[in-house]
Amino acid sequence: MRAFRYRDYRIFWTGALLSSIGSWMMNLVLPFVLYQLTQSAVWVGASVAAQFLPMVLASPLGGSIADHYPRRLVLLATQGAMGFVAGLLWLAWILQMRDPWVLLLLVGVIGLLNGIALPSWQAFVHDLVPRDVLQSAVAMNSLQINAARAVGPALAGLVLATLGPSTAFAVNSLSFLCVVVALLLVKAGRGVRRRSADTGITAQFLAAIRYARSQPGIVMAIGLAFILGLLGNPIFTLTVVFAESVFNVGPVQLGIMNAALGVGAIAVAPLVGGSRFSHKIKNIAGFGLTIFGVALVAFALSPDYVVSVALLVVLGGCFMAVIASSNTANQIIVADPFRGRVLALRLMAFTIAAPIGGLLQGILVDEIGARSTVALSGALLICLALWLVFKGGVVRLARLDDPHDEWTTESMYRKRINSVKG
Repeated sequence: MRAFRYRDYRIFWTGALLSSIGSWMMNLVLPFVLYQLTQSAVWVGASVAAQFLPMVLASPLGGSIADHYPRRLVLLATQGAMGFVAGLLWLAWILQMRDPWVLLLLVGVIGLLNGIALPSWQAFVHDLVPRDVLQSAVAMNSLQINAARAVGPALAGLVLATLGPSTAFAVNSLSFLCVVVALLLVKAGRGVRRRSADTGITAQFLAAIRYARSQPGIVMAIGLAFILGLLGNPIFTLTVVFAESVFNVGPVQLGIMNAALGVGAIAVAPLVGGSRFSHKIKNIAGFGLTIFGVALVAFALSPDYVVSVALLVVLGGCFMAVIASSNTANQIIVADPFRGRVLALRLMAFTIAAPIGGLLQGILVDEIGARSTVALSGALLICLALWLVFKGGVVRLARLDDPHDEWTTESMYRKRINSVKG
């Protein structure tokens, strides 16, 4: 809770929590209505693709913007626009425009705006607290997302069972006002004038790739994000398939399943954010990834709904441990001039992997069944986790604990690279 000592962080965290609750309601409602409309798990995977693939396209632009323009203003503009498009999604539903392609198109626009916003969002956390509180701030930011993951789906299940999808879409649209108001109240970032970009977006993006490749700890953090997006993230939408086709339960029980993922993340947050573990990021990530794979296999084989909910708590905690560890390592290691673009690279790795994983697992569910698909993903995760834990060489899990790169300007970094080449 060290980050909560700072007023601006408290305000931003609270507004983000309320907004994220609305977003997590939509993240459950959209796959639910698509599965109801089509009875195909491929469309469930398509909802992930529609959300994440546009983010991949927009992330290089978002990273460049985060490094060169006031992040607070970027967030105000993008969050307001996302709220507007979420309102169009609600309007389309109440006007009976329920073609799956229409819903996916609007979600894709939100994903595009989110791709521009997220690098500024993650870098803005660095603007709100001192560096020695950064691990607490990053962990609390992950906690905020996962607390919303606990509340949002549970609330979505109740709303679906009582008021229907239109109310859930409306709540999501209005929830963006919470983070907009919070940003208006925050004092940090006011009057900040970052230098204008002296090169094009492509050149800036390539420079960030070259820089990231020179930092093995950043390469490891980006690799972890990709692995988790490809093999672990699909479980968040496949709960829809398990609820209806495996356990034969209704929307309330579905909401409980997704809420369990968030509860696990909340329980693990003190471990990830505590100062006692500031030099053991590799241990948290290694244990988290291994146990995640084991729990995924156990969930796939579980015959009982209650046992499955308990395993989802474990899965949520392990997901939090790995994703927050990779994010914290990235934030600590990266040199400040590259912060926004390198964070965008990590987001791109996750957002490329998540829709690919969602679509592939959706296809496999239709072909070999939900249980077999999830068990296979868990087994692959176990193998990868053990390999990363015991792997030697330059890029290994231990590099997550590399120190901060002290270069203060991009020109200094260029001189260093040129001297090495010379």
